[in-house]
Amino acid sequence: MDADVLIIGSGIASLQLAKKLSTELNVIIITKSKAKMSNSYLAQGGIAASMGDSDDYRKHALDTLEAGRFHNNPEVVAEMTRAAPSLINELWHDGCAFDEDTAGNLALGMEGAHSEKRIVHSGGDTTGRQVMQYLTETKTNNIEIIENVFVYELMVNTNTNQCFGAKGILADGTRSEFYSAHTVIATGGCGKLFAYSSSASTITGDGIALAYLAGASISDMEFVQFHPTLLYVNGKTVGLISEAVRGDGARLVTASGEYVMEKVHPYKDLAPRHIVSQTIYQYLSKGEKVYLDISMLANFQERFPSITKMCVEQGIDLQKGLLPVAPGSHFLMGGVDTDLYGRTTVHNLYTIGEAACTGFHGANRLASNSLLEGLYMGKNLAKLLQESPKIKEQCIKTENKERNPNFSPIFPEKAEIQRQMMENVGIVRNEINLRMHLQWLENFGISDQDKISLENKSIEEIEKYFMLLTALLITKSALERKESRGGHFRSDYPVEMDEWIKKKVSFKRVRTKENQNEPIKIAETTGSFFY
Repeated sequence: MDADVLIIGSGIASLQLAKKLSTELNVIIITKSKAKMSNSYLAQGGIAASMGDSDDYRKHALDTLEAGRFHNNPEVVAEMTRAAPSLINELWHDGCAFDEDTAGNLALGMEGAHSEKRIVHSGGDTTGRQVMQYLTETKTNNIEIIENVFVYELMVNTNTNQCFGAKGILADGTRSEFYSAHTVIATGGCGKLFAYSSSASTITGDGIALAYLAGASISDMEFVQFHPTLLYVNGKTVGLISEAVRGDGARLVTASGEYVMEKVHPYKDLAPRHIVSQTIYQYLSKGEKVYLDISMLANFQERFPSITKMCVEQGIDLQKGLLPVAPGSHFLMGGVDTDLYGRTTVHNLYTIGEAACTGFHGANRLASNSLLEGLYMGKNLAKLLQESPKIKEQCIKTENKERNPNFSPIFPEKAEIQRQMMENVGIVRNEINLRMHLQWLENFGISDQDKISLENKSIEEIEKYFMLLTALLITKSALERKESRGGHFRSDYPVEMDEWIKKKVSFKRVRTKENQNEPIKIAETTGSFFY
């Protein structure tokens, strides 16, 4: 199957890119499950943009840098925050519905670590769903969406370092090759590597593993954001409670009524997410439950219909006004190294959305900056591809003759991977647990990547392999960074260290004379990435 542009994943970055491309281009979107099974579709929060009279993109940029603990690329932050209002206005004027006030202006909400009301919502707490439906309904005939395709390999000419498509397993179990002039990873992050997570079930780090195996540079994998407030029922997290609930005045309390965040941070319940998550974790680790007190919100059910539905389905009595919460994996700040056009270190391979590491989020993403990044990167990459050659260069992949189809390590169950990650590489980390976890991961033979053939593996086994590989990158990165910053907290190095500011840990498979692939760790200054 041939395409001018092949997009792997069906979230907001993917659909924005497809929509902005010329109708003369043949665009194929392949997605692991149903098109709606994405974190973008689940997103309750809104889109951050400096739309208010007293606001300015510079304020938005400063808040983004502060939340990211100044690990961000300032040029990228300035560019995306500057573009945010025009991206919103473009969608709004084209017919995408956003919530408005009584005067017909955009209704702007407040969320954690923002200094101004600048969160644009659609349908209250269903912003992601509303924007995704708009992008889906307005897609043109040159765009084909193929569901239930599990991509297990990117096709790369190792002589020219050029990607020319991907291999996938179709719904009926057959395998197919998708050839393309331009291949785009838009698969989201890796939230489901952890037992507690707000992510869709499909978000297991596939795109990052695919890019790494193809030879792309991967950075900042230690920075995993844990959202403070997931609904916590019978020892499990069952869904996200948007930060907008705290933005409207809800407060975190203990069973005895103690205010959890009162003396922790000047922003209290709206402190940066890593601070709130770590504080709740400390209470839970001592066996003390934490609740979100919504009793002061008069219009909770009307304001947050999807959260209300979730609570009712889980048997929560909303009249009591207390929602039991726990932190869970929510967003990956790291990922595949890209520039502002999504270009990776592999030619004709691009990454956009959460799977990309652009330098925008730094060490901890500011609330409602994720959909903004997806919209920006989708539009920006479209500009680049409009000017690129449409005709595919004929490429022949250099096969690795070392691969052994009989080399079949036995991988653990997904639930065990998630449990181990939550326990050892979760909200609070230390060297003992990280090294123990690294050894556990390496026992499954995932470091012998040249020997592992995926042609004879089931989808379930390949997915577990990708999970283990992505977990390995996170664990090694967390060991390398000997400080605490943003979403990365080490109890043995509990403070930020000046020597680590703007330094990042990168991994890249490189081919040696012995034809082996080895990860390279690089501490380098964060900056704009270009070929």
